[in-house]
Amino acid sequence: MTNQLTEIRKRVYEANISLQEHNLIKFTWGNVSEIDRQLGLIVIKPSGVAYDKLTPENMVVVDINGNVIEGDLNPSSDLPTHIELYKAWPEIGGIVHTHSTEAVGWAQAGYDIPYLGTTHADYFYGSIPCTRALTEEEVEHSYEKETGTVIVETFDERNLNPMTIPGVVVRNHGPFTWGKNAKQAIYHAVVLEEVAKMNRFTKQINHNAKLAPQYIMDKHYLRKHGANAYYGQKEKICKNDK
Repeated sequence: MTNQLTEIRKRVYEANISLQEHNLIKFTWGNVSEIDRQLGLIVIKPSGVAYDKLTPENMVVVDINGNVIEGDLNPSSDLPTHIELYKAWPEIGGIVHTHSTEAVGWAQAGYDIPYLGTTHADYFYGSIPCTRALTEEEVEHSYEKETGTVIVETFDERNLNPMTIPGVVVRNHGPFTWGKNAKQAIYHAVVLEEVAKMNRFTKQINHNAKLAPQYIMDKHYLRKHGANAYYGQKEKICKNDK
């Protein structure tokens, strides 16, 4: 288990550092986690620690109920949100939360990030939902846990698949994304932020811009992720032709 945890700690550390590299965070405004389903353990960034102070060793290891298994620091305050998503969606393996500017703009406006073009459709098979606002009771009772609950509620009520729409904006808060691991969750966070920015520009140019056609979404999403996907290279080493 020690070797497995060492590798996960390294991956989660690198993922958290990459939030800065992709300009998704300022100060300590973000966190990344990854779960090992076999071990039943989650590795997550420690709470409020500056990014230049992070190391693989100070990533915090917790169980699926949030009990600290290894680590001297407190885990991210958003851990209960991550746990709710991991419990609800066994297919996901990594989660990212940021306060990235463009995505937060949509969250604070209370709008879904609409499907307007092919960049969006390459990674999100539909508009990225905005949740309802949490109630005062939810905030006071168990704020971070209820944040996860409202995300799951949004996907359930709208009959959305979290594996084909791997992100959300929480009303008055900000974005969460996920994937098969922390690295893929980071990728989705970058795409979500870029799509949010593109859509803001689009709505500024034409505030009546409509959703793009479904058949374009089908083509772009399925050529990358469908059963007969053909985008990119197959898993092989490509050699230069002589």
